[in-house]
Amino acid sequence: MITKNIKIAILGFGNAGKAFAKLLTEKQEEIFNKFNLNVDVVAISTRSKGCLVNENRIDLISALNDLEKLNHFDESKSDYKEISSMEIAENIDYDILFELTPLQIFSGQPAIDHIKAALTRKKHAVSANKGPIAWAFESLRDLAAENEVLFYYETTVMDGTPVFNLVDETLKFCKVTEVKGILNSTTNFVLEEIAKGKSYDEVINEGKKRGFVEEDPSMDIEGWDAAAKTAALLNVLMGANITPYDVDRKGIEDITYEQIKEAEDRGNVIKLIGYGGMENGKVIARVRPEEVDKNSLLASITGTTSIVSITTDLMGTVSIVEHEPEIEQTAYGVFSDLIRVLSNNSLTN
Repeated sequence: MITKNIKIAILGFGNAGKAFAKLLTEKQEEIFNKFNLNVDVVAISTRSKGCLVNENRIDLISALNDLEKLNHFDESKSDYKEISSMEIAENIDYDILFELTPLQIFSGQPAIDHIKAALTRKKHAVSANKGPIAWAFESLRDLAAENEVLFYYETTVMDGTPVFNLVDETLKFCKVTEVKGILNSTTNFVLEEIAKGKSYDEVINEGKKRGFVEEDPSMDIEGWDAAAKTAALLNVLMGANITPYDVDRKGIEDITYEQIKEAEDRGNVIKLIGYGGMENGKVIARVRPEEVDKNSLLASITGTTSIVSITTDLMGTVSIVEHEPEIEQTAYGVFSDLIRVLSNNSLTN
């Protein structure tokens, strides 16, 4: 039996990209044993740490070590190249493109164009970037179908938690009628800390130190991240064809300690809830702080834990909880999409 080499290109090599690369090195033998193929990374692009291209195979362990020691790729090595992410997407010989660049929440670019370039070239694509799913899912899905290639995006909403795969693989012939969830861990953290009597600024500073809060927390606090995830869920699961701008959005920036305590007196807690459902034959979407009963499943979601509940016509409501994920769970989500592509006969036969 002839061993095949599957070539992949990785655009974006932050924490998720590095964790995925590490996982890939650890699982190469198992992949070979199952599929009789080798997965070779032939290109890696980053915005600030350099780019690597090697049409035979990049030494991932060496590349990861260089990042650890130098905080950038080693410019003295022959793999080091001055090349843009778009040039990689359009010109490098690969079989699967992995879009792992940082989210641009108000456009989804350049991630959308990266994926479009791959699909147009009849290459498979995997995205951990929610921007393309929130802004251009329908056109990308149709482009993949037109070119008979695969396009997966499990990591875009809840790390490696099987949300899209669950519906796609195990809820066949079910029609999704409602989606509801707590999708942003930063707002969970902030609301819980404010409930302890801490000031907003104190909570934000503490969250930054602990790594829970971004340097600019506004995308989380004002509900944009949750809106993008809600749009992504509804685009895939309900065919909404919306963008984050179409989500009726209100963040937690105005929630006070007094409001939290008043909710507690009513037996409730305040959570930032993403919701989508049908109204007059059309999908409507919203993100806003809501009071939920303290004994409900939603109230039990704390810290970095997240949840999505999917209501269907045939199976009722199914809830998926992701408990306190680390970067390894994000890496697994990307890896699981790789395995789905490899499991496709047209690529591995």
